Amino acid sequence: MGMPAARCGSVVRLVLLAVLWGSSFVWIKVGLRGFTPMQLVFLRLLLAAGLLLVICRTRGLRMPHDPVVWVHFAVAATVGNVVPFFLFGVGERSVDSNLAAILNATTPLWTIVVALLARTERAMSTSRAAGLLVGFAGTVVIFAPWRSGGSLSGAAVCLTAAALYGVMFVYVGRFLTGRDLAPTVLSAGQLTAATVLSALALPVGWHAPDLRPDAVGSVAVLGLLGTGVAYILNYRLITDDGPTVASTVTYLIPAVAVLFGIAVLGEALSLRALVGMAVVLVGVGLVRLSTGRPPDSTAALPTARAAARGDGPSPESRSGR
Repeated sequence: MGMPAARCGSVVRLVLLAVLWGSSFVWIKVGLRGFTPMQLVFLRLLLAAGLLLVICRTRGLRMPHDPVVWVHFAVAATVGNVVPFFLFGVGERSVDSNLAAILNATTPLWTIVVALLARTERAMSTSRAAGLLVGFAGTVVIFAPWRSGGSLSGAAVCLTAAALYGVMFVYVGRFLTGRDLAPTVLSAGQLTAATVLSALALPVGWHAPDLRPDAVGSVAVLGLLGTGVAYILNYRLITDDGPTVASTVTYLIPAVAVLFGIAVLGEALSLRALVGMAVVLVGVGLVRLSTGRPPDSTAALPTARAAARGDGPSPESRSGR
């Protein structure tokens, strides 16, 4: 695969991932009509893990047997799935969904801070720094948080979730993507660990679920598409472009959330939102132009990158490493 085709594939995956994750704010809001935040977390993870394990089985991909890998899966699942999913569910009970989305858009900034502290990013180029700032400014324009309601505690909860996503991007890039495991295996392992951990936490805030059709449908979309399929795309982006670039998907999420708000919730699209989406895309472009080489944390072995691009098993993934 040539470089232009590979870059085009990365852009397509970035946009598709933004659609899947951007629409999640609508589905979370609807899902909370029938489930507690932790019930919602568990069900979406259960569906996603089940889907990916079936895909692994049909493709002949074996899950790793190395306990060290599963420890890394558990850490990534905690900081990148169970806790932030739960926190956003809790946060959206008391703050507007647009405020939750703008706070989520700070993930790339947290990712850079964590990457610099972890020494997986050695330097920050001017274009990348400018792109991150421009992208964040675009999300501010879209959601105008000064017009949003909600509690300070709810906002703090959402901000904490966004910071944890930043930790997850760097952690996965440093400890998981260089192990000659296909993205489907990496995703299935992390989501399986997350399912087990969330099952243990189900008593948190428990009440009998209301199995209303809209809530059940939202859980299905969140699990199968917004989590299962999305995490395959996420690992591909981290492997090919590095954690900082992969995390810029959160800049597209507010734009997608606006569009889904129109289609599902009947919200109006303002000129401010259109301008904000344009600014967001400019920011994403600036960040991507500065990716001459991946960060050290994702400089995977050639065999790992080949396995990731083809989503097929490498020799070590077949042997259950």
